[in-house]
Amino acid sequence: MIRTTAMAVLLAATLNVNASDKAPAKADPEAAKPIAESVCVACHGADGNSPAAPNPNLASQGEAYLKKQLSNFKAGENKPALRDNPIMGGMVAALSDDDMANLAAYFSKQKLTPAVAKDAALVAEGQKLWRQGDFSKGIPACAGCHGPAGKGLPAQYPALAGQHPEYTLDQLMKFRSGERANDPEKMMRMIASKLSDGQMKAVAEYAAGLR
Repeated sequence: MIRTTAMAVLLAATLNVNASDKAPAKADPEAAKPIAESVCVACHGADGNSPAAPNPNLASQGEAYLKKQLSNFKAGENKPALRDNPIMGGMVAALSDDDMANLAAYFSKQKLTPAVAKDAALVAEGQKLWRQGDFSKGIPACAGCHGPAGKGLPAQYPALAGQHPEYTLDQLMKFRSGERANDPEKMMRMIASKLSDGQMKAVAEYAAGLR
């Protein structure tokens, strides 16, 4: 009985060691701060609040989503990046997996200074699309994936609340053209293909005003 118990304890200890060896290291936001302040600052701000509308706000974005996007920008050995962007491709080229994980954790913890919606007519149209979609065109409600308040589902769908409308519109157009193609199951490409330019502008404007 004693021998059996000792063997069980030894086996459990071995399994725990193996599990800890395979567990990914916890991201360190503080380790990313120097990179954010020296590399990311020009386009996204040191705290993830972009000073220029064509560049996205990163503050408060989902950690898992940010990490995925950074990884998608990076080309592999003899393998193109899943998300083709010459500027971002150059920025992430020298980043390790740990660097990207740390940056994702860092920006996810920053406080967002949200953009604002300015066009009331576009907001009204965008609200309908966000909440109800457009059944006649087979367009689902944006809220289904990005949430009623635009907070997103962190591991899968990004937060869009307070995002620069210019950036959101640009990404929708890139999904429609196929220039951006790193969406799971082609979901955004299929949805964007059904949206008119006006509908894209309306959704982008409405999302900017969400809180």
